[in-house]
Amino acid sequence: MSFASDKQRSFETSKTCRMVVGGMVTLACAIFTTYAMAVTYKWTEANGRIVYSDQPPTSTSIKYEIVNGPPPPADPNAVKDLAAKELEFKKRQQDAADKGKKAETLRAETAKRVEQCQRAQASIKQLAAEQVAMVRYNEKGEMVYVDDAVRRKERADLEAWMRTNCS
Repeated sequence: MSFASDKQRSFETSKTCRMVVGGMVTLACAIFTTYAMAVTYKWTEANGRIVYSDQPPTSTSIKYEIVNGPPPPADPNAVKDLAAKELEFKKRQQDAADKGKKAETLRAETAKRVEQCQRAQASIKQLAAEQVAMVRYNEKGEMVYVDDAVRRKERADLEAWMRTNCS
């Protein structure tokens, strides 16, 4: 008999648990349904401010309407804030693009300067080799030999330019 009474007691406990859980689920559904079905009232005050509430206005002379749906956002400046953030983001993007362009321009100028310095160095070597004859063409297209004094002057000028422009 003890086996049958244990089985009976287990069945009754299980049935009680199911009833309690079912009651809790029903209560939760009732609460959420009531909240979801809440009525929102909208009216405009005398100073022009729009009011949303779950209670109708206390004054009977104020006209109100029932709004189905959520009230507007709590932050009335949300649109302005979003626009300001968007503007700041675009400014940061533009600044980054400008910075990239400046860096690219600087790289190009540096590469050009390195090439100019290499050419100047090569010219100084040619001018230093005084035993090799150098010729230039004048405005008439005639070949003219470069003498040692002109070589030394051009070499000095190039070395001065390199000290100023090539580190």
